[in-house]
Amino acid sequence: MKHKMLIVVVTLLSLVTLGFTQDRDQPSAKSQERIIKQVRHELLMLPYLGVFDNIAYKVDGYTVTLLGQVVRPTLKSDSENVVKHIEGVEKVDNQIEVLPASPMDDGLRRQLYRSIYRYPALQKYALGVQKPIRIIVKNGHVTLEGVVDNEGDKNIAGLRANGVPNVFSVTNNLRVESSK
Repeated sequence: MKHKMLIVVVTLLSLVTLGFTQDRDQPSAKSQERIIKQVRHELLMLPYLGVFDNIAYKVDGYTVTLLGQVVRPTLKSDSENVVKHIEGVEKVDNQIEVLPASPMDDGLRRQLYRSIYRYPALQKYALGVQKPIRIIVKNGHVTLEGVVDNEGDKNIAGLRANGVPNVFSVTNNLRVESSK
């Protein structure tokens, strides 16, 4: 009798444990939303995140994947460090690319910044600490990332970037999202 009772208890404990591990595979929707908000907040609060850096992320369960490009190698490691300390994050897959150091690219970044953010129709995007138009330069090739208010602003930013001397190509990945 004791042996049968022991088997029943072990079986119940196994089922309970299986139930907990299945729940453990994916966080609740509320927990997932909290992780997403905290990751966004922590990344935006990085002190050296600038207009020439683009950091994106994906949250899949308890794993956060970091994507994008940065100018400073320390920004890559800082991003990973702040995210892995968020409650609920068990794994960080850091796929951020560190852009190669290049005096030519640095000069292009300055020229692109002036060309885009000093243009009267786009000056509204220069306000605030975190600029919505990110300028990524790699070996003379430019990618614009971020968010603008309308299709016209997206097109103007692309034209302004294309007009900068010594730019080999421009990829305009700006998204149009109107404010509500």
